[in-house]
Amino acid sequence: MKDLGSLMRQVQEMQERMQRMQQELAEAEVEGTAGGGLVSVRLNGKGEMRGVRIDESLLKPEECEILEDLIVAAHNDAKAKMEALIAEKMKEATGDLPLPPGMNLPF
Repeated sequence: MKDLGSLMRQVQEMQERMQRMQQELAEAEVEGTAGGGLVSVRLNGKGEMRGVRIDESLLKPEECEILEDLIVAAHNDAKAKMEALIAEKMKEATGDLPLPPGMNLPF
């Protein structure tokens, strides 16, 4: 039973770390860029787009298709960065608690 008590304490500590992590992620923002910085996109921790910056050199009718591609690429870059941040925070939150293989958090 000593192990069960220890496991329960670890679970409680993990829950507290998860709550802190969720708060940090809610406040986090990442920026993805494309085209050598000509386009940038900011996302919050929920994956919502918070801003777009487009270099004025791309604001020409003949550059429309390139601009569209760069916005998508910048968004994908920001999303990948946010996913990496979430994975890092999850690792911190779960600490030393051994999770069964295939069990991914958050649920």
